[in-house]
Amino acid sequence: MREPEVARRSLLAFLAALLALPLLLRAGWPIVVSGAFLVEFLSDGRVPALTPITPEPAVAALAIPGVAADLYRGAECASAGRGPATGGAWQARPCSLVLVHGLAPEGKGDPRLRRAARLLARTGFAVAVPTIEGLTRLRLGPEDVETVVATVSAMPPPVRLIGISVGAGPALLAAADARVRDRIALVLSLGGYASAFELARFYVTGNPALARRFAEANPDLMDATARHALATGDMAGLSPDLRRWLAALSPERVVGRIRGQLLIVHGRDDPLVPYTESLRLAAAARALRPRVAIVGVIAHVEGGAHRRVRDFLTLWSLSHELIAGNSP
Repeated sequence: MREPEVARRSLLAFLAALLALPLLLRAGWPIVVSGAFLVEFLSDGRVPALTPITPEPAVAALAIPGVAADLYRGAECASAGRGPATGGAWQARPCSLVLVHGLAPEGKGDPRLRRAARLLARTGFAVAVPTIEGLTRLRLGPEDVETVVATVSAMPPPVRLIGISVGAGPALLAAADARVRDRIALVLSLGGYASAFELARFYVTGNPALARRFAEANPDLMDATARHALATGDMAGLSPDLRRWLAALSPERVVGRIRGQLLIVHGRDDPLVPYTESLRLAAAARALRPRVAIVGVIAHVEGGAHRRVRDFLTLWSLSHELIAGNSP
């Protein structure tokens, strides 16, 4: 489908929903902001539904020892006083959000990540965006979780946490960490995974080019059993050390410890992380009663080709859930 058509359908779905759901509009400004955010996000900015009706966020470095991070502050959070980057105190307001990127060589400087952070800030959040060093070099490891924990600790609670793609791994692991889990009110996994072992199996059997890139970036992990798996696609013979390493990166083992609300969103036709991983995550977190949306309106972590109004309304509801607690 051509990009202008995708953008047009996003806008039409938004306008149709506004006309068809007048009761939702009674919820006020947050529901309008949520819909406008979703339209602009799914169209990758081609339909600027939110930008014209909200102020430009302020952007500055966020001072966190050992972490490179930026802070995008929306107008509603600007009245909360000076933030951590300037050493001032925050007023206690539910406007903190931490955004964790996926595989991105530029880290916090990734252009699409920056656009997403600005959009979220326009809804009223103060959005902290750290660089996860391992995810800039295809070197996944438990140390990635420490960066997320440090960033959550630097933001005033309650914090909302979004993990994108493979970055949902460290985000979810941090959300379950006893040091910060009580600070986190809501976690959103977008195109994330539950089992690092199953994700590795998916790449070894279905995306060998990416699997080889990972192997080249992690020579210290490539023992004889890993090389055999890469050559044959058979993961059954992985060494105990590698199995333990993969288990340490798997959110499914700890997701039940999360204290906040859990939202799970995945594209039905995601080519990079299968949506079955989100179903696996939801099953592991069933005690939390997570809200799960498997939709065609998203491809991987961007707008997809299938513009069903039902999918749009589902995501609008989840977007409102993410944003509504941020309103005054």
